[in-house]
Amino acid sequence: MTYSTDECCPHFSPEKWDKKHHDWKHKPFIMESIPTLFHIPFPPMIGKKAEKMTRLKEAAKVTEEHKEDALFLFRDPSAFRSELYLSTTGTVPHANNVAISGKFVSRVFDGNYNAIPKFMKQMDAWLVTEGLKAKDYYVHYAYCPKCAKKFGANYMILFARVD
Repeated sequence: MTYSTDECCPHFSPEKWDKKHHDWKHKPFIMESIPTLFHIPFPPMIGKKAEKMTRLKEAAKVTEEHKEDALFLFRDPSAFRSELYLSTTGTVPHANNVAISGKFVSRVFDGNYNAIPKFMKQMDAWLVTEGLKAKDYYVHYAYCPKCAKKFGANYMILFARVD
């Protein structure tokens, strides 16, 4: 996941992530947090944190073999703070290394950031049909705003923790 002007976000394939089950056992990530105002982040802070996390990850040489496999997850534990998680393949020096474990189900949605509550309700309804219930949510945005415009879609993956 690099942020150069030539190539920013890799092309996203929704079918790879939609209605998939994931069993993460100590999946490595690095984590940062940012302040939000009623779940609305301050965009410049996201970019600065993303760039910092990406630089650390690349310097540690713990990037995924395929760029499209990298996950940049957002989780809002409160209305005033978001946690940002960048997947890695190992330990990153000088970063907050964390591991996420659990059973997750992912669904792909296409829409604006402010539609996430609606997408979560749709996900919850679908999970009921699967005999599951979400205990927590993480969101991966497939494209930055510039690439969403370029590709004509604003895909996001909702990861529902179901264990």
